[in-house]
Amino acid sequence: MRYDDFRRSDDIEDRRGDDGGGMGGGGGGFGLPMGGGGLGIGTVIVLGLLGYAFGIDPRILIGGAEILTGGGQAPSYQSDRRSGPAKTGAPTDEMGSMIAGVLGEIDDRWDEIFKAGGQAYKGPRIVLFRNATNGGRCGMAQSAMGPFYCPPDRQIFLDTAFFRQVETRFRGCSGNACKFTAAYIVAHEAGHHIQNLLGILPRVTRLQDQAGNKAEANALQVKVELQADCLSGVWVNREEKKRPGFLEAGDIDAALTTASAIGDDTLQRQATGRVVPDSFTHGSAAQRKKWFMTGYQQGTVQACNTFAAGAL
Repeated sequence: MRYDDFRRSDDIEDRRGDDGGGMGGGGGGFGLPMGGGGLGIGTVIVLGLLGYAFGIDPRILIGGAEILTGGGQAPSYQSDRRSGPAKTGAPTDEMGSMIAGVLGEIDDRWDEIFKAGGQAYKGPRIVLFRNATNGGRCGMAQSAMGPFYCPPDRQIFLDTAFFRQVETRFRGCSGNACKFTAAYIVAHEAGHHIQNLLGILPRVTRLQDQAGNKAEANALQVKVELQADCLSGVWVNREEKKRPGFLEAGDIDAALTTASAIGDDTLQRQATGRVVPDSFTHGSAAQRKKWFMTGYQQGTVQACNTFAAGAL
């Protein structure tokens, strides 16, 4: 991916500290808290299955829906003591600069799409951190959660060490193609922001509250995640038209490999040796690849209606 001419966004809060910087920066996460308003055993099980499958804050997916609807507030946590004071604005290190550039282009393309539909657009803020940090109204952000979007604060939380995990653990990319895989992941989280702006996330939360069982609630979450994959593809489509040649050989294949590696079926098979479709929250490997390509090939929000009858 060529990103030298990307517009750098200043909507970044960098909590990594002065020692951060490289493509492999960051360390391991803290242990999962138990009790006292922290992550419950259900969260532990899901995180064990999904590992680094990125998406919306995991607590919201499994019982924290009241945060979205205003019925409660997640507990606050102290930031990792190894992180330095937060800095705002576009970072200057390689990884931070790339993320700022990707966010700038995501905001510009979605601003164009929203204006064409007669709507105003306001982009998300990205919080970069190491290990763990205060996640605002979504509680604690930890490396082990992978990147996630916090709807009430309209912020994306990202430990950049995740991208090294994509390369080494999931083998989703190698070399320069990893830069585009990182962009795809950021675009997926921005897709959740688009869903939030369009009112999709609050509506889904209400439907999940009314669901008769966990399987029905999970099925709705799968549609949310696959739509975010599709919306990330829409951004790539629009960016390619704006900046022909920004994609390089192998970039799309790397993104599809990553999507396949973090499919629910793939992760469950690796973790337990079996697949339980009713417990899916992100979609299968085939579904994730399909919906990213749908957005990439068609380039419209309308193409990303994963909630339509028979869409899955």
